[in-house]
Amino acid sequence: MKTGYGPRAMTRAANSAAPLRAAVIGAGVFGRFHAAKYKALEGVELVGIVDKSSEAAMATAKELGCEPYVDVYGLLGQVDLVTVATPAVGHAAAVVRLLEEGANAYVEKPIAATLADADRIIAAAGGNDRVLQVGHQERFVFAHMGIIGRKVAPTRIECHRAGPWSGRGTDVNVALDLMVHDIDLVHQIAPGEGVVVAATTRARPDSYGDEVSAELAMQNGCRVHLFASRIAEARKRFMRLVYPDGEIFIDFVARTIENSTSETLSSIFASDGGVASDPLGYAVGDFVRCVREGATPLVTGEDGRRALATTLNILDAAGSPATRDEALAA
Repeated sequence: MKTGYGPRAMTRAANSAAPLRAAVIGAGVFGRFHAAKYKALEGVELVGIVDKSSEAAMATAKELGCEPYVDVYGLLGQVDLVTVATPAVGHAAAVVRLLEEGANAYVEKPIAATLADADRIIAAAGGNDRVLQVGHQERFVFAHMGIIGRKVAPTRIECHRAGPWSGRGTDVNVALDLMVHDIDLVHQIAPGEGVVVAATTRARPDSYGDEVSAELAMQNGCRVHLFASRIAEARKRFMRLVYPDGEIFIDFVARTIENSTSETLSSIFASDGGVASDPLGYAVGDFVRCVREGATPLVTGEDGRRALATTLNILDAAGSPATRDEALAA
């Protein structure tokens, strides 16, 4: 452990009677979602919201009853855990110092926009014995369903995730905004690494990287088709998994599951909502548990890096920029 504020932050994590002090970096839509989850959790005290826009920070802080900050320095030594929900290019800059000073971190996906930044985050967490969880929260849905860890490996996976243009998430390519979720799931379902066989992209005239299609060949022989779009005519999201003993087809829009395999799957579309209706709630709650218990999270920093590496390989094969900054520099 490094000296400084680390031991002070550790004390509360080790003391089950003391509330964990939480903060959220980024007062956008996802930042507010995270803040609301912390606010609702027993044993957690939401102490601050950070945003470079003082107006956004103050508005969200007032709404949720905590303190506003325009940078992370006021949080040093004052929090036990943080969520980083800034644009991906700023993740490392936002969280490395906090990890070094004793905070545990939930970093929204993708873990970073570059592998170098991902490595900085992972090293800061590992070198200071902090919990680092990456926001691939849909892993909780598939773990609950029973697909992850299935003894029979699939021979074919199809992932389709598309919706109309909203202007959201355009700081990164749609592959880093949406497809990376499915890539993380593929790495859990199909053993081994994947080789990019083909990749294509298209975009609006005034944009970049708005639609990406890719084919992967996994080490175990499984073939994977991935499609993500933020310029589709309608919302459409499904996953098809073909196994030697049958198929599983999940329609996340219609909230239906068709399963012809030999194994029974747990429901994720319960009448009262189910895990698929609030994966972020499950993910944040489990992050807090891991901080309390010093446990390894379901989605580690290394998991986030692997999903990022595969996504960047796809974008390289497609000749598509990963971020808005790269698109403007081209």
